[in-house]
Amino acid sequence: MDSLPLEAPFASEVLVSETDLYVSEPPKIAKDVIRTSLKASNLDAFFTGAFLITTSGILLSNFLVRLGASPVVFGLLSSIPMLVNCMQPVGAYLSERTASRFQYSLRIFVPARLMWLILVFGIVSFSWGWLDSHQLIELTLLVVLISNLAGAFGAASWLSWMATLVPRQLRGRYFGLRNSVTSLTMMICVPLAGLAVSTWPGGTLQGYAFILFLGVITGLLSIGCQYFQKDVNPQIQNAKDNEFSPQTKNLNNTQINSDSIEKQIETPLLSDASAKDSLWKNFNFLMFLLYFSLWMFAVNLSLPFFNLYMLEVLNLDVSLVTLYGSFQAGANLIMLIVWGKLADKIGNRPILQVIGIVASSVPLLWLGIGTNSIDLWLWLPLIHIFIGGNWAALDLCNNNLQIDVASVKNQSVYFATAAAIAGVSGALGTTIGGFVAENPSSGGLAGLFVISAAFRVAAIIPLFFIHESRGQSLVQMIQAFWQSEKVAES
Repeated sequence: MDSLPLEAPFASEVLVSETDLYVSEPPKIAKDVIRTSLKASNLDAFFTGAFLITTSGILLSNFLVRLGASPVVFGLLSSIPMLVNCMQPVGAYLSERTASRFQYSLRIFVPARLMWLILVFGIVSFSWGWLDSHQLIELTLLVVLISNLAGAFGAASWLSWMATLVPRQLRGRYFGLRNSVTSLTMMICVPLAGLAVSTWPGGTLQGYAFILFLGVITGLLSIGCQYFQKDVNPQIQNAKDNEFSPQTKNLNNTQINSDSIEKQIETPLLSDASAKDSLWKNFNFLMFLLYFSLWMFAVNLSLPFFNLYMLEVLNLDVSLVTLYGSFQAGANLIMLIVWGKLADKIGNRPILQVIGIVASSVPLLWLGIGTNSIDLWLWLPLIHIFIGGNWAALDLCNNNLQIDVASVKNQSVYFATAAAIAGVSGALGTTIGGFVAENPSSGGLAGLFVISAAFRVAAIIPLFFIHESRGQSLVQMIQAFWQSEKVAES
């Protein structure tokens, strides 16, 4: 973490004019403070990646498969984290009334991650015969619900905090780097954790309990890393944004004084009302909401059932499935840096348009996969590598595009609204997907994969109506590529 590729651009790119700063950028922060904060955030990403390995994905899916969970349970498992995003606007409202992003994060995420210790005790109780498999499945869903519900209250505040710390010129590169840290963690730790679970002397369930306990510890360490990030006071930040907004920048270009801050704090409800009004009148943001909600619905029709297909239909060992996950994380790691640099150069929207169409073919790639040697050792690894490369672009550019179309003032309100609407649509997708997968008349999992591919293509359409600052249209990108090819040939 000591050698960040961000250090060189800082001298020329971080400092902007005061007017531009408050109209289109977060408040100015010293360069050395930003460096320290972003390094701490990278460590946060490392420990968070280790935590997520144990509380989601293939290890949790394998745990439920061993308990005999149905496809509907898998649908609920995937829909809960998205459905609870409806509470993000409430979390954003509460966070804007605090005086510290870090303190708010501490109060939200520490209890949310400690909640997983209940599942550890539940697995121990199951091993001793105090719980049956049905009760343990219900306890797992309850822990997932409460933990993600608590986390939903802090997600918008965290994203707003990072949007303040990361200069817009570096967002593609930095978030690409940060996500690469998480991918590297998963690439290394997922197969090791899968091997530990599958070879644990007491059985896979006890092995998962031990790995989950370690995951909770790493989750708490990730929160500790946030202590070293530059803290932000949301009330003062919003007061500054209001002072330097286009409506007031010509009236007062001096530094904000304490009276203006107090006035802003005394009238938060008026500020929130105006923020909500501007949100629903922002055509650009509304088109992003339409795209993001449709995309989440289409993706989650099939995404939660890929692991179920491998573990239950193909009956693959968890160690082999986690190896595939390592291939996917490796591809994600490599491509994140590439996509980050490209996003800074041409914008996020054209990348999403192209990669979205490409990613629409992913569900179709699972059709016809069996357990022969070619499928196990060639096609399944290639599919996961393909998914990892695509998802690197989708995660990064969706995040950056959301930050771009949201207003600087009361950003957390915009982020929370997007998460809530996308969460509901994604949860609806997984729930419907679970019922379709169990219904033979609809083709089961194979029919579900075809339906998901069609919906993914349709979800790309709203992207063509979104305007991105400093971005290029898809046509401009193709023209620039064509001209560069002509220059190269000549």
